Amino acid sequence: MTEGTRQGERRRIYLLRHGDVNYFQDDGAVVPRAGLAGLTEKGRQQADVVGQALGGIKFDQAVFSGMPRTRETAERVLSYHDGVSLKSHEGLREIEAGDLDQLPPEQVEAEYVYAFEMAIEPGARFVRGEEFSTFYSRVVEAFCQLLLSPNWQTLLLVGHAGTNRAILSWAAYGSLATFPAFEQDPCCVNVIDIDVREGEFIRRYIRLVNLTVDNLVKAGVFRTTLEQLDWQRRGRGSGNSKSPLLGTEGGFYSTA
Repeated sequence: MTEGTRQGERRRIYLLRHGDVNYFQDDGAVVPRAGLAGLTEKGRQQADVVGQALGGIKFDQAVFSGMPRTRETAERVLSYHDGVSLKSHEGLREIEAGDLDQLPPEQVEAEYVYAFEMAIEPGARFVRGEEFSTFYSRVVEAFCQLLLSPNWQTLLLVGHAGTNRAILSWAAYGSLATFPAFEQDPCCVNVIDIDVREGEFIRRYIRLVNLTVDNLVKAGVFRTTLEQLDWQRRGRGSGNSKSPLLGTEGGFYSTA
């Protein structure tokens, strides 16, 4: 059944980030073919918790980015739903990074940990890989294609930290200038409503952002996703739980 408004057809998107993934080896180096990494046990548990929480939602369709970690997350969420078709959309892939292991240590903060802050700058790239402007256009185009596709009112979409930031920025009538503000924790839930009429987007409403079902109030969560990944990388590489940038495991991320 289609939800009608004075402005046209209202469509709802449950936008998830994939669950927890381990991208680093014991020596701190990036795992081979890191883009194909699957969920950790923690990530699988996160997806199961979200699937249970969304058990009462009737999804008409489900979409993932084509990557193993988003597929596994979507499949585990959908295990609590019957008869929902799952398809991939390559346009929703995460931003392509360059080789993190080849970055000079003094550039890791600027080009990796806090790279999203530079997304608005002309020609800016993520870890010397894909340009942010190219990535943003790719994701928004893919998302708009989904919005205009037929036969659905409620959609499950499982993406990535960067992918979701791009979608949320667009939904907020923003751009790459707002991209850094939308933090996305592992397996978080976002809810977006879009009013569509005759192939045009009339209204956009963000109803929920970065909800973690297993930690509603973000207790103990102070690091951003990239701060956390860098802490894990440095901790593994040094053989202890302290990072030159972070300090103690429980502290705030600080460059002071």
